[in-house]
Amino acid sequence: MAIKPEYLPITTLGHDDIRAAVRAINAKYPLDYWGQKEKREEFPQEYYDDFVKAGFTTMTIPEEYGGGGATLSQAAAMLEEVGAGGGATAGCSTVHSSHLALESIIHFGTKEMQDKYLARMISGELAVTFGVTEPDAGTDTSRITTTAVRDGDRYIVNGQKVWNSHAQRAEKVLLLCRTEAREGDGETRHTGMSMMLADLQVPQVTIKKIDKLGRNAVDSNEVWFDNLPVDASDLVGEEGKGFQQILRSINAERILLAAECIGMGRWCLEKSVAYAAERVVFGRTIGKNQAIQHPLADCYMRLKGAALAVREAAEAYDAGAAPRDVGRLANTAKYLASEAANATADVAMQTHGGYSFATEYHIGRHWIELRPLRIAPVSNQMVLNFIGEKVLGLEKSY
Repeated sequence: MAIKPEYLPITTLGHDDIRAAVRAINAKYPLDYWGQKEKREEFPQEYYDDFVKAGFTTMTIPEEYGGGGATLSQAAAMLEEVGAGGGATAGCSTVHSSHLALESIIHFGTKEMQDKYLARMISGELAVTFGVTEPDAGTDTSRITTTAVRDGDRYIVNGQKVWNSHAQRAEKVLLLCRTEAREGDGETRHTGMSMMLADLQVPQVTIKKIDKLGRNAVDSNEVWFDNLPVDASDLVGEEGKGFQQILRSINAERILLAAECIGMGRWCLEKSVAYAAERVVFGRTIGKNQAIQHPLADCYMRLKGAALAVREAAEAYDAGAAPRDVGRLANTAKYLASEAANATADVAMQTHGGYSFATEYHIGRHWIELRPLRIAPVSNQMVLNFIGEKVLGLEKSY
């Protein structure tokens, strides 16, 4: 038994060709492929290469730069299907890993920088990680202490970042540093930070892999910078405006992550419905029991509602709505989608009973890999703070 395709929670409409193409790629990579990649802590290079060849990793990049010129709604459809393919967050991270660095260089990089790096990034040859979070500066980015001091025609970088994905294999890091000291607790606290494209696999950089509960097919790392030289020509955008440059990308990032959550939630729901329809206990399928059926129905409706929120946010973004309105919708979509997907993964665990802990079912892998998406790239508590202050007009709570 399966959910009818027309009933599935879908984030965007009218992109059947994109969805079909992604499903065709997913079909080449069975669940055992992902299980082995997780067990071996091995990057899914073959999967990534297929998405590069299909143009999906750069589909939102303007055509004049060698990308596909796609809308955010089209990218959401693509990443939703990646999430629904069984690769969980590891699969999604593999495909979207280069998005932020590409967008930053296109919108803020000089012509020299674009000529130097874009072609290699678009081809998949040049991997770039993103370095913002620090051990003592998580959500409060203004507290970062990694410094970049100008020294003639270069900067000298010192400091530490944490949770850098792909740092084991990346050649470069898009690094947020302080080029000026933090000033007070007012609006100026976010000035004085700059973005730069720095070397990663050099003696001045130490990289240590973080031992994680899951998503080990994609590495996460602590990274230390000890007098790392960075050419001044590799400054991305205007000095001191790095934080403002990052803000340009966060709404799109939250919408796309929400679409991934819908896809992963769909996978958990479909597997659970199929299992409930065939698993027999006490002489009847467990799907006949309301204790199983009702939680699954509840998850379906949560995912459906969240998918509609993602659709609204993506359509507003594509229509050029004001950033304030897109921010409200993007944060709402991220919150609802990550909560719905996590709830569905938990119900999937309960539906499968003891078998949920058997790696052959891959339910536990989804359960573990979905959990961080309530925390990153922004915690759902901070989303509630944002809605409380910016939408409901209540006093700032933090």
